[in-house]
Amino acid sequence: MSLLISNASIVAAVSHQVSSDLAGEVVILNLQDGVYYGLNAVGARIWSLLVQPRSVGQIQAVLLEEYNIEPAICEQQVVSVLNDLAAHGLIEVKAKVDA
Repeated sequence: MSLLISNASIVAAVSHQVSSDLAGEVVILNLQDGVYYGLNAVGARIWSLLVQPRSVGQIQAVLLEEYNIEPAICEQQVVSVLNDLAAHGLIEVKAKVDA
């Protein structure tokens, strides 16, 4: 069962992983399956934003400030990275709860 990731989704790294920065890229070890995953520099920046739970829209806003990228392309690529991380059990995805 997978949750559709949208701009309002709240995402965060799971606790059953360890990660390390390697010259601007990130290597993540999923402690449940023992598999390593690698992220390039932009993926590493997204990962660094997942330390604290935040919305997908907040992640995109940070990347739009830091990189010269069109908003639609940024959204597509961020959601793609997050879907991959979710598929490998490396992030938690929650629907935003309005208070």
